[in-house]
Amino acid sequence: MAKAKTGFVCIDCGADYQKWQGQCGKCGQWNTVQEVRLGSASGRKSAAPASRSGYAGAADGQIQDLSEVNLQELPRFSSTISEFDRVLGGGMVPGSAILIGGHPGAGKSTLLLQVLCQLSQQMPTLYITGEESLQQIAMRAQRLNLPVQGLKMLPETSVEAILNTAEQMKPKILVVDSIQVVHLDDIQSAPGSVSQVRECAAALTRFAKQTGTVLLLVGHVTKDGSLAGPKVLEHMIDASLLLEGSEDSRFRTLRGQKNRFGAVNELGVFAMLENGLKEVKNPSSIFLSREEEEAPGSVVMVIWEGTRPLLVEIQALVDESHMANPRRISVGLDTNRMAMLLAVLNKHGGLFTGDQDVFVNVVGGVKVLETSADLALLLAVVSSLRNQPLPHDLVIFGEVGLSGEIRPVPSGQERIREAAKHGFKRAIVPRANKPKAAIEGMEVIGVTKLSEALEAL
Repeated sequence: MAKAKTGFVCIDCGADYQKWQGQCGKCGQWNTVQEVRLGSASGRKSAAPASRSGYAGAADGQIQDLSEVNLQELPRFSSTISEFDRVLGGGMVPGSAILIGGHPGAGKSTLLLQVLCQLSQQMPTLYITGEESLQQIAMRAQRLNLPVQGLKMLPETSVEAILNTAEQMKPKILVVDSIQVVHLDDIQSAPGSVSQVRECAAALTRFAKQTGTVLLLVGHVTKDGSLAGPKVLEHMIDASLLLEGSEDSRFRTLRGQKNRFGAVNELGVFAMLENGLKEVKNPSSIFLSREEEEAPGSVVMVIWEGTRPLLVEIQALVDESHMANPRRISVGLDTNRMAMLLAVLNKHGGLFTGDQDVFVNVVGGVKVLETSADLALLLAVVSSLRNQPLPHDLVIFGEVGLSGEIRPVPSGQERIREAAKHGFKRAIVPRANKPKAAIEGMEVIGVTKLSEALEAL
């Protein structure tokens, strides 16, 4: 009997090794190199299905001159949910492979069931369920009052059986729920292992590229929020989306972490209601539900998410510390950057917080990934430290440098106009972002240094 071929792969970065080692030489992580079984080459050399719908996939193997490539945009079609289309970059692209991850109970299966029930009225769709029974999905669809006529369901975990069924049915959209439970017969390892997840995703993605089918894969996440499985899985697919939401909140955010057909870090906001996930047309109105009474340490900032501005409230609490090392805790922001900004406030603003506990929170569970929140964070800290509330009609944004300068941020004028639409009257922004033409009803104060921003308060 021939010995099964094996290899060693880092589950964090996807690096390959000929033998096992305790630390990955690429990413430096310990105990992430795992042995994988490599399936026989003959088992996977099946005839590729013929291309259809005029889609020229990556596996067609035709050499073309770059000047002869057709530059017409791929024919997108809507998922019937505008917030989902926004995150995808304008709709679904034929032949694309999309991975949707999230914690258990976030609403991944609910969102995909809603999309497929609506699209099944217009085109052939196929939903592969490997975790839930057909009765469970039927009960959910009935509870959500979804149209179920036309949606084809298949309870299956074998990738070979899934591909055979899909080749016969020729669906426009194929959903596999989830990638961690399906398996290939010629690979001996258990479903969910590194080799199974990698090879199953490769086989399904190859089918999607060759036939022009939109492939939607459901993926689980680990306790730290990263996608479970090998890192190479994220390189195979075209778009990686993460559905987030805290257990005590009915709002869910769908963020694009990778997208070959649209903007990265695009954000879609949904509300989990009794009849399923409903899109939120104006997300800023959710995060601006403030009390009428002004409170110290609270201010509104304008962040940029993908292709649109978003108004979010940031809160800071500064209190005298009774510990040797004062605490620095932030929710929704980078704690290390907050500590750096507090040092800038001490050096260039003359306000010492070394003996104070500092707590910062972004209201609504939003995670801020850009630097435009620097100035709003510092002025919220100053407001709490001095116990003086900031005006309700004030909005702030800007990046703060280590020398105390206020740097401009992208799309500054669009942020100011969005704030004016929501009734804000004053804005403290970087001077380079100050619009040349006055905005009606909005007083814009441009600053270049942190000291000028403190004086403007």
